[in-house]
Amino acid sequence: MSTRDSNGRGPLFVGPKGAPFQWPAMPPRVKVLGCLVVLIVALPLAFIASIFDYVKPNEFGIKEVKIGIDRGVQERVYGPGFWFVKPLGMEKMHHFPRQVLVLELSLAEKGSGKSPASHSYSRAAKIQTSDGFFVDVDVTILYRIVDPYKLMTTLGPGMLYLNNGILPKAEPILKQTLGELKTEDFYNSPLRVKKTEMAKTLLDAEIAPKGMKVDQVLIRYFKYSDEIQKNIEAKKLQDQLVFKNQAEAKANTEEAAIKKAMEEGEVFVKLELEGGEAYKTEKAAETELYTRRKGAEGKLLVQTAEAQATEWKNAAMQLGGYDRKVALEMVKVLEGIDPIVVPCGGEQGVNPLALDSVLGLFGVKIGADTSVGPPPALPPPLEPLSGPSAAAENAPPAADPSAPAVPAEGGAQ
Repeated sequence: MSTRDSNGRGPLFVGPKGAPFQWPAMPPRVKVLGCLVVLIVALPLAFIASIFDYVKPNEFGIKEVKIGIDRGVQERVYGPGFWFVKPLGMEKMHHFPRQVLVLELSLAEKGSGKSPASHSYSRAAKIQTSDGFFVDVDVTILYRIVDPYKLMTTLGPGMLYLNNGILPKAEPILKQTLGELKTEDFYNSPLRVKKTEMAKTLLDAEIAPKGMKVDQVLIRYFKYSDEIQKNIEAKKLQDQLVFKNQAEAKANTEEAAIKKAMEEGEVFVKLELEGGEAYKTEKAAETELYTRRKGAEGKLLVQTAEAQATEWKNAAMQLGGYDRKVALEMVKVLEGIDPIVVPCGGEQGVNPLALDSVLGLFGVKIGADTSVGPPPALPPPLEPLSGPSAAAENAPPAADPSAPAVPAEGGAQ
């Protein structure tokens, strides 16, 4: 039974399953021709599909000959594309994945929306540690097929590479390698990674003869029982407390050492400063003493030279003609006098034109015997003294008693 909806669109079927489908009314001849066309098109397509097999880009192909001369698995590995396969079960093309495969031993059941290359099992690897406790480990194994011919001949077609190949070997090897750890060693990342690398090496050695290779063994998560977890946390807290106390003790020791070093440094600096001040005072005293000594020596040299010069002048005045020298010096007294009144008659008279009488006024004796002996020898020049104690050595020598006497007043020459 059918009717139309309120908008007049399409048939509306009434009933739990609706009305059965009925072919439109056609002449028998048309029906026969239609069936023939379908058969003509479908039979060749079916035949072609039966003799060609399609290998996808992410697959390997291995041909197995069941009926024929060369029976068995063929060594040739077929790549992506369409390949000829004898129909009627004479030959069969087996397909194996080419990409990286994932095997997950998980704590929780994974969803079904996974790629065909990922196989999850809601069964974690149950590891018994070396100290007798059990740990549930969530493990992911990345592997791939490298030799599909060897895989086909050793394990077989389909999913046997998983069920009979890697899956039976994975958990025992994980128990062997991770079972060497202690319960708390799972928190030690470097040690845990070292054991997973060992598991990867052993598992790869097991499945390599079967044409597969392990790329990675990854531990994503691990879970202890509640009681063990509490014990581990308590132990870790105690260990952290011990480490904290040790660190504080070490810090106190280092602080004391630093304080001691600072005090020693301050004492050393103080001693060095005091030594520097003492050295400075000593050098200042030496400098002052040296200055005074050299000043006294210089003063003594000057006084000695002045005394020697006076002695030389006195010795020079004892020679002949000294009275004329004195007269010449006395004449200089009269240079600044313009008018002078002097008596010109009598015994005390002064006649400027009478030179002899004028020289007599200055003590020059005219006509006296002025012949004297040779002048006394002059003393040697003075040498610098090295100290006040050498003053006596630099004193002028005494007069030679063998020298001729020089008169106090000499005559004019």
